[in-house]
Amino acid sequence: MTFFHRAKLLMAGAVTIAALGLGSAYAAEKFDLSPDISKRVRAEKDETAIKAISSDFKFVTPGKLTIGIHPWDPPIATYATDAKTVVGADPDIAQLIADSLGLELDLVVVAWADWPLGVSSGKYDAVISNVTVTEERKEKFDFSTYRKDVLGFYVKSDSKITTIKEPKDVAGLKVTVGAGTNQEKILLEWDLPECCGGPQAN
Repeated sequence: MTFFHRAKLLMAGAVTIAALGLGSAYAAEKFDLSPDISKRVRAEKDETAIKAISSDFKFVTPGKLTIGIHPWDPPIATYATDAKTVVGADPDIAQLIADSLGLELDLVVVAWADWPLGVSSGKYDAVISNVTVTEERKEKFDFSTYRKDVLGFYVKSDSKITTIKEPKDVAGLKVTVGAGTNQEKILLEWDLPECCGGPQAN
């Protein structure tokens, strides 16, 4: 998962996040879908982080940190029971960053496919979402990675498939991925005839 932005911003909340063990907290407790965000983890203002922001960086709204966010899956980010408040690890991280920079947080819901234009056009100061860092994306955006994103295959518990390590292991199988994702890109690369030397995955 990455925090990506249109200019050099210091991810001031990173140390705070690590110290609070935010990831383990989400793993250990039942996910709270309540719209009450008064218990959201907070951080102290960090003067060092504030001074690290480039003097020519202009926030979308003075005094606010405008973060584009895509509510897609708990515990990362989803809607609370009121169907409008965004809750999860990503909103919490956004809050920590805003606090560290001494700014008010302004979360803006964005469709995943729309984040590149939103960041490029200056609609958001940054976007927090589940986006894999690629060389092509690094040409346009600065990334701050704060969660290890590991790709893998899932099969039914009673499946006879025990290991998938290379293209030939998926030959002849039906594999489901999200359209336009890096998972799809990898699978399509694996689907080339020279990869497997046999029947191809669907």
